[in-house]
Amino acid sequence: MFDHCMYFNTAALARRLEREWSLAFKPFDLAPPQAFMLRAVLAEPGALQFELAHTLAISRPTATRALNGLAAKNMITRQATDHDARQTAVYPTAKAVAIAAKLNEASAKVTKRLKQLLGEDAFEGVVKEIRGVRSALK
Repeated sequence: MFDHCMYFNTAALARRLEREWSLAFKPFDLAPPQAFMLRAVLAEPGALQFELAHTLAISRPTATRALNGLAAKNMITRQATDHDARQTAVYPTAKAVAIAAKLNEASAKVTKRLKQLLGEDAFEGVVKEIRGVRSALK
């Protein structure tokens, strides 16, 4: 019935991937959006909130919710910037830095499993195509 429906198929895929990454990040008590946000903060300490939102292709309010959750878990701190008090820079805490490698390993494990299931070339092709569609729909 929905074989040719992009919305249905991508939403179904997103739900399935959400379950995969939820299991991977469960040991860290992080939901996938929080874990990916934390990985972005760890990769770019001091990034501004709007930059993180852009990096993750999410809205600013969505980024704020993820950051609020990470702050409540003592994983990040926010600091007003010197040049604009309305802007906040986000930094990982020592607690976050301590789990960084394991967090990346957990994500890499899921990616490796998906590549094994789909085949390396198919996996890379799907990711490339999805990014292309996402860019075209901006």
